Amino acid sequence: MQVFKRPMRRTLAVLATAFAASMMALPAMAQNNLPQAQQAALKQKLAQRLPTMPPIDELRPAPLAGLIEVRAGEHLFYTDAKGDYLIDGNLIETQSRRNLTQERLDDINRVDFATLPLKDAVVWKNGNGQRKLVVFADPNCGYCKHLEKSLQDVKDVTVYTFVIPILGDDSKAKAENIWCMKDRTQAWRNWMLDGQAPPKAFGMCASPTQRNLALAQRLRVNGTPAMFFEDGSRLASAAPASVVEQRLTKASKGN
Repeated sequence: MQVFKRPMRRTLAVLATAFAASMMALPAMAQNNLPQAQQAALKQKLAQRLPTMPPIDELRPAPLAGLIEVRAGEHLFYTDAKGDYLIDGNLIETQSRRNLTQERLDDINRVDFATLPLKDAVVWKNGNGQRKLVVFADPNCGYCKHLEKSLQDVKDVTVYTFVIPILGDDSKAKAENIWCMKDRTQAWRNWMLDGQAPPKAFGMCASPTQRNLALAQRLRVNGTPAMFFEDGSRLASAAPASVVEQRLTKASKGN
């Protein structure tokens, strides 16, 4: 659920010239060198003027002189030194065409892949399984089923699926039943690929469902599917096999 209603998005590259002209009197600030008093004043003013804005986690100078980066949850905004203006959009470095906003978000959302508790995931592999991919999925998520089918075309990958039942009681029941099957991998694939529901589990079974939900919350996974690659980067949506392949290749080179 989006808690802050975003205005119409506009690319900051279009606004940069005009905004920078208004900021010419301000000195360029070194990275991570924003005075505490200024941070406190900005947080207070923005909270008062924009009460529906998520709580501010961090303030720091933006790559463009005169702009201050505002990190609020999973969102990045930009403001002036006094907090009188707020810009919601992507900061583009025009010479290289780099999306500096997206690069910063990627860095903020990066995880330590080696610390993920893969023992709590449903596992399957294609080919030699050398490359690794983590997926968070709900068993009743239609996009998750489309992704599962797309992943069948990705070669030489091991897929670790953390099942998180976020779509209601039936999702929770399916997650528990799948995990408690003797061959949980086949049970998961039978359901996601062929629509064959798992039989109801009888007796006690130590399921990681609650741990998976806690992990998803800790990693700020707010919807399914969500993918994590070996370089710690994430992709918070379904994607065709070609896109997953590109991301796996990039992640492998980064390790």
